[in-house]
Amino acid sequence: MQQDMIVILDLGSKENTRVAREIRTLGVYTEIHPHDITAEQLSALPNVKGIILNGGVNRVVDGVEIDASDAVYGAGIPLMAVDHKARKADVSLEAWPEDEAERSMALKRFVFDDCHAIANWNMDNFIADQIELIRQQVGNKKVLLALSGGVDSSVVAALLIRAIGDQLTCVHVNHGLLRKGEPEQVVQVFRDELGANLIYVDAVDRFLNKLAGVADPEQKRKIIGAEFIRVFEEEARKLDGIEFLGQGTIYPDIVESGTKTAKMVKSHHNVGGLPEDLQFELVEPLKMLFKDEVRACGVALGLPDSMVYRQPFPGPGLGVRCLGAITRDRLEALREADAILRDEFDKAGLRGKVWQYFTVIPDFRSTGVRDNARCFEWPVILRAVNTVDAMTATVEQVQWPVLLKITDRILAEVKGVNRVLYDLSPKPVATIEWE
Repeated sequence: MQQDMIVILDLGSKENTRVAREIRTLGVYTEIHPHDITAEQLSALPNVKGIILNGGVNRVVDGVEIDASDAVYGAGIPLMAVDHKARKADVSLEAWPEDEAERSMALKRFVFDDCHAIANWNMDNFIADQIELIRQQVGNKKVLLALSGGVDSSVVAALLIRAIGDQLTCVHVNHGLLRKGEPEQVVQVFRDELGANLIYVDAVDRFLNKLAGVADPEQKRKIIGAEFIRVFEEEARKLDGIEFLGQGTIYPDIVESGTKTAKMVKSHHNVGGLPEDLQFELVEPLKMLFKDEVRACGVALGLPDSMVYRQPFPGPGLGVRCLGAITRDRLEALREADAILRDEFDKAGLRGKVWQYFTVIPDFRSTGVRDNARCFEWPVILRAVNTVDAMTATVEQVQWPVLLKITDRILAEVKGVNRVLYDLSPKPVATIEWE
């Protein structure tokens, strides 16, 4: 059953994702689109029941105050203005409520009373729609999927298996930027336990050689993303009929990669940075889901909790946590420190209670004392945050004894480290990752 849709037009608001999530919580599907959407683009969207003009502090672009097009105002679709003075008084609200209950009531009235939308946005309908879309897109061709073992790629794999079965080939690339023990775990779970058609590629030297001397985080992300695609292209040449590449792109990846009224927070390996001569058509069934919705999709698909609620991990892996130019010794120290952090969080009962936790090692050293002699070694930064959709995040208040135990172990067991620090910065102003 195709879902009704409410379209949010970005007229400079910082609240686009918040409004979108509130509407989805009501059981109605919504998407965020640019303010200058054309009549053709608008008419191509299915089952649009209403449009929200979402203005805000970024409404002036290049010195010009932006507004929706005549096509939007003349579409005959119910309009609602949020924090935005629309051109027509009859679609303008005097004040957008700050109170959560009042906001909810205002949205409910618009979505259900004005737009007559049906609350049919749920995971069962989403999965049914995506399976049909995948089958229409792929036909009898084959799909190559990068399977890291993380939540996003695992849910994509489950959807593709449900939709096209053995037309799917999964590829796990060990780029040398995975956490301790992860390559072995991915092979064991997916090939040995789940029986997936899995190809394992050892590309550690290839990736680290490409990244040697590269300090800029955006350049590192683009190199990692591009090299991933190259590896898949090479694997595809060994197979017959591969025409599609599956990817675990999700909505925050797209939003954070920039809009017409907001600057890019960071590029994602799934959004941009792809080679211009890409030989595959992309299959991205999760690209309109927030992170918690991806997990809900995984549960609905019957994936085990250990997979669905696995610790989030960025596509570039430890490459964006080994700050600056990556060196093999610092990368190994980072991997060992991360393993200690995860082990001690497990022992403290924090696994599943804290959304994401990891370590970072910057590209500088500080003075310390080891074995009664001066040492010049790296600091390790601990990061632990909680979030619902990865768009905002709060810092976990880890108990002092746990932090002390982690510190003692890292300083004693990790070669080249003489300091441990805890990052207290929420998102915003900070991002979850350091790069």
